[in-house]
Amino acid sequence: MVILLFTNLFPNSEDPNYGIFVYRRAKQLCDRLAHSVYVVAPVPYFPKWLPIPSKVRSLPRISHWLKMSRIPVKERRGGITVYHPRYFMVPTISAPFHGFLMFLGTILLILRLHKRLRFDCVDAHFVYPDGFAAVLVGRFLRLPVVVTAHGTDLNLYAQFSLLRPLIRWTLNRAERVICVSLALKSIVLHLNIPNNKVVVIHNGVDLNCFRPTDKTEARLMLGVPLDAEVVLAVGQLIPRKGYLLLICAVARLSLKFPKLKLFIVGEGRLGESLQRKVSSLGLERRVFLMGAVKNEELFRWYSAADVTCLTSSREGFPCALLESLACGTPVVATAVGGTTELINSQDLGILVREDVFSVSEGLERALQINWIGRSVARHIHCFTWEQAAVEVEEILACSIKLDRNSNLGRRS
Repeated sequence: MVILLFTNLFPNSEDPNYGIFVYRRAKQLCDRLAHSVYVVAPVPYFPKWLPIPSKVRSLPRISHWLKMSRIPVKERRGGITVYHPRYFMVPTISAPFHGFLMFLGTILLILRLHKRLRFDCVDAHFVYPDGFAAVLVGRFLRLPVVVTAHGTDLNLYAQFSLLRPLIRWTLNRAERVICVSLALKSIVLHLNIPNNKVVVIHNGVDLNCFRPTDKTEARLMLGVPLDAEVVLAVGQLIPRKGYLLLICAVARLSLKFPKLKLFIVGEGRLGESLQRKVSSLGLERRVFLMGAVKNEELFRWYSAADVTCLTSSREGFPCALLESLACGTPVVATAVGGTTELINSQDLGILVREDVFSVSEGLERALQINWIGRSVARHIHCFTWEQAAVEVEEILACSIKLDRNSNLGRRS
């Protein structure tokens, strides 16, 4: 099976953690039965030659665009060939045309690749704009397209009146739709997509990388105080992750837990504003923004923590919680999206509401429980990327078979 994986969500040389969950699934699929996976991960065009003052370059949004402009046109990630064609777009303004612009910027490259490689199907990630563009590619090449919904593409974008018809069009014309949680499947069904077209395949976790490790050893390696109560948060520094809420919850607990420390691992445009909030609350010795950490090194942070906290306003099926639990570290998380499907036992963690009082109360309870790490980790062994790849492989193979039978029927 020769698979064209089409998505903007894929790690690259400038951001190795970006869309790491898509890479993990693709890598397992690539390793199974020697499937060939080729990735087209389009990047918005940004002119390198544009004269930008140094002060402006440091602004989060501008620095983000500059970073994307440095992504190579072609690279290899873990043995997978990845192409990064450029396409034109204007943030926010071009949203209704984003998918079509992505299609226009990639179709010539894909035609050249298809002539040489003969793709059997398109495996698309993120419903809009990526999935929309992928469906256009599939119709152009007469290939079946399977689209995976990950979270924001349905939790947020489907609420916009201009984007909802485009999302519905994409889902209706995809051969199959994969959702990473039951919560996302519910949204798809509310868009009047037939139930027999939609399947749930949860995200997985690499159990070779994320596993229980001695807490003392992990803290010594990271320079974390051995006697501290440690809360960890992992994810992009963006509004929906709710870091301001978490920082305020930690401030509320500071008197009751004098040795409490919060470590936030990740990077993003809110970095400076979060640091200002930490300073304004006098939490410089309690809250630490650690920046980006390589995915394969995160297990030490999870192992060093007493609890991992996720305060998102919306989620698909959060990999950070899977990774934490696989390391034997319990979680406190807001009850949104697929999180409620994952934290389905009191042995794994505590679900809270999206407010300071509930989060601080959840953290307080979690820090007072004597959790059994290996017992926590055992609950996660059914969520592996190997299992996800087996299920995806079946969906892709079925879609190819149905498409070929349909084509034969039309010819006869």
